[in-house]
Amino acid sequence: MLNFKNLKIWQKGFKIAVTTYKLTSMFPKEEKYSISSQMNRSAVSVPSNIAEGSSRSSNKDYNRFLETALGSSFELETQLTIAQAVNFGSKELRYELFKEIDQEQKMLLAFMNKIKE
Repeated sequence: MLNFKNLKIWQKGFKIAVTTYKLTSMFPKEEKYSISSQMNRSAVSVPSNIAEGSSRSSNKDYNRFLETALGSSFELETQLTIAQAVNFGSKELRYELFKEIDQEQKMLLAFMNKIKE
């Protein structure tokens, strides 16, 4: 079992979740139960699945949770693209989040390949 808090993929995922909450807090109030909620759930899912997967006894099981984390990052990227299209939140935070998500996706893929070996 790994100490998930030491993993760079978990640390970046955690940062993405915090940044997402900051961004969605700027969205119109009528979006609280719509795209804001979906984005927050997707963002929280990334580090949560990394953490849960680290408790698994086999790399195959761990990889399944990493795949879920990666899927959640793609879901968040799509939702962020929609938020950008309708100009919700801070342009600077959206840019930062796009960059962080891209890095996280690359890191997750590399880590998944590493544990498959």
